[in-house]
Amino acid sequence: MKWVDMPPVWLIGCAALAWAQGRHLPFGLSLAHPVTLLLAGICVGGGLMLALLAVIEFKKHKTTIIPHETPATLIQSGVFARTRNPIYLADVFILAGLCLYWDAVLALTLVPILVWILERRFIDPEEARMRREFRADFARYAKKTRRWV
Repeated sequence: MKWVDMPPVWLIGCAALAWAQGRHLPFGLSLAHPVTLLLAGICVGGGLMLALLAVIEFKKHKTTIIPHETPATLIQSGVFARTRNPIYLADVFILAGLCLYWDAVLALTLVPILVWILERRFIDPEEARMRREFRADFARYAKKTRRWV
């Protein structure tokens, strides 16, 4: 069941709820506008690009991308120099963009819920493992690089 407790599964679940809300329960709310569609595209495209750049760093450093495993190395280069969690940030951007694209106004509340889930289920345990594994290096990294942005 560990494969079920993975960030993409949470993102897909939130996205499915957003799609259903936008499609079947709009409650007369709408943000439909060309600017909104542009913003949706920027969020989804930016999220996908951010995730891709993070995956490239994982490959370059030959370490695991699996959230429940301890990485072999502490990545501090590339997008990881700007945010400690670029893939989770990408998930949040993608969900926000999909909510806007599907005009799922009420589903925008899922964005902070996804942030909370990612922090509690993945980021907090990952950072605890990295504090134990990389000690002073992680402390310095955490001091200079923010968790999100």
